[in-house]
Amino acid sequence: MEIEIATVGGYEEVGRQMTAVRAGDDVVIFDMGLNLSQVLIHDNVETERMHSLDLIDMGAIPDDRVMSDLEGDVQAIVPTHGHLDHIGAISKLAHRYNAPIVATPFTIELVKQQIEGEQKFGVDNDLVKMSAGETMSIGDSGKVELEFVNVTHSIIDAINPVLHTPEGAIVYGLDKRMDHTPVIEDPIDMERFREIGREGNGVLCYIEDCTNANKPGRTPSENVAREHLRDTLYSMEDYDGGIVATTFSSHISRVTSLVEFAKDIGRQPVLLGRSMEKYSGTAERLNFVDFPSDLGMFGHRKSVDRTFKRIMNEGKENFLPIVTGHQGEPRAMLTRMARGETPYELDNGDKVVFSARVIPEPTNEGQRYQAEKLLGMQGARIYTDIHVSGHLCQEGHYEMLDALQPQHVIPAHQNLKGLSGYVGLCESEGYRMGRDVHVTRNGNLIQLVD
Repeated sequence: MEIEIATVGGYEEVGRQMTAVRAGDDVVIFDMGLNLSQVLIHDNVETERMHSLDLIDMGAIPDDRVMSDLEGDVQAIVPTHGHLDHIGAISKLAHRYNAPIVATPFTIELVKQQIEGEQKFGVDNDLVKMSAGETMSIGDSGKVELEFVNVTHSIIDAINPVLHTPEGAIVYGLDKRMDHTPVIEDPIDMERFREIGREGNGVLCYIEDCTNANKPGRTPSENVAREHLRDTLYSMEDYDGGIVATTFSSHISRVTSLVEFAKDIGRQPVLLGRSMEKYSGTAERLNFVDFPSDLGMFGHRKSVDRTFKRIMNEGKENFLPIVTGHQGEPRAMLTRMARGETPYELDNGDKVVFSARVIPEPTNEGQRYQAEKLLGMQGARIYTDIHVSGHLCQEGHYEMLDALQPQHVIPAHQNLKGLSGYVGLCESEGYRMGRDVHVTRNGNLIQLVD
């Protein structure tokens, strides 16, 4: 059976992930993502109102014209998790393919919301829920099967999909960390990855996220960030002024910890911002979390400002607002607070807790720097980097290679500099670039089996 891989997007940068695998006459697409940095550069861009061709031209979504060179029919579109760099282009591109969107329940719900917000295209692909540990047949041959393997990441309900073919398995390894003690999820299923490495013809190809491939050591568990956050907030228990926290809205485990520790130090947590309300509200509705019944979630600006007025009237010392804006995004809640555009007044000595790292990209770094400077000018005391990454560092990459023993490796999710550490690791394990390590670019085809 012929096996061919189209590296559509995400092979020259972090973002706009999209990969297609052809096994015989059947094609499966993994991810359809947005390049957030290209959107952030254009502050007034409303992607839901834009045509896909315009977004392709600005480098915001994958240029999927290479798909016309694949001689097969797309049988499924499979997003790995609910981050926008993996699902943000579905509302712009999925309608071109007569195939269902297959994903875990939380991811499917986020995809559904993306589609409902689309104002340019009518996306009516079937939405099919499949959980980690389940499989489904692909195409009519009966020879190709899709499997979801549970992984841990900085969003719940993430998986690595595996396409089983007669030539061996194709493991799509974006995005994960090796967490054996997560806060609200099941641990990464390393036992299943090791089994896949030993089954049948083994692993023909492993496509891997190289975000932290240049960082030595091992990525800590989410429990490490949880305990760091606990220690930080407990140290503020006797402070009688304002405390504000921010984190990734999609990081439900972290939000859960913030809510719990706010209660522990005698403050009422409240979630503020559209994306905060979206992700946490969805997680609660699908029973992934059980928030306190009195937890408020407010997304619309008027509701948020009313809540800020209530906090100021009843006393900042009684509340812990958990807000959007960890990257200094111009329209996010924390940035508006830093500019004095909300009823919440920051005073000298108030605490601002960033339970997130700066995404290492110039636009984000500039925005975050500006937000921190503005907060500091109002006298805020800033606590940064109370966080652990959602991506593997070098030792995690080594463990995955050891478990899977793939015949071929395709590094992804970085630019050439970011891929270098992973290529070096592969070569230290006996692989060679140009032979079985395929460093590629967006829009290329890689023929693995003729």
